Amino acid sequence: MDKFTLRRQLKAARRAKTPAERRHAARAALRLALRQGLFLRARRIGFYLPQGGEFDVRPLLEHARGMRRTCYLPMLPKRGRVMRFGRVTRGMQTAKNRYGIPEPVDARPLSARQLDLLLLPLVGFDKDGYRLGMGGGYYDATLAFMRHRRHWRKPRLVGVAYECQRVGAVPREPWDMPLDAVLTESRLHRFDTQRR
Repeated sequence: MDKFTLRRQLKAARRAKTPAERRHAARAALRLALRQGLFLRARRIGFYLPQGGEFDVRPLLEHARGMRRTCYLPMLPKRGRVMRFGRVTRGMQTAKNRYGIPEPVDARPLSARQLDLLLLPLVGFDKDGYRLGMGGGYYDATLAFMRHRRHWRKPRLVGVAYECQRVGAVPREPWDMPLDAVLTESRLHRFDTQRR
């Protein structure tokens, strides 16, 4: 199946979730993340603000902040596709980017390589840990530096999605970066990225 058709089907599946199902999934994912120790070794964690039916990671973000983790949100560049990450603070100022998504106003944002853990939104994922995104290429460009790393991978990449977004295989490009894991409402899918 081509990316366009697959994106349309999977976006429809996640949009079909009721508000109650979304809240339940977010709470279940938080419990799983804590049980699996997802934040234990991470000090700097990148999150995202959910848009268009994306899995709500705000409970995860708030809990990470309660654990005294330093949390960040993506910031789109003026030119190009490599994002930086602005720190989440109490009472932080935000500005909407060109897609209408609020992002922090941060004079000294971090690069992705300075994060320990990055939670990524996705449209679909497969059994090998490959992610189908929205098609803008921002995460691909931001994480391109990781393609040259064989043994030491930082940040750890964890997609967050509903279980209904899992498919047999997503169409892959040579630049696609496999995820270390995907957190859903029912389990933490782990992938062996060291053998690639």
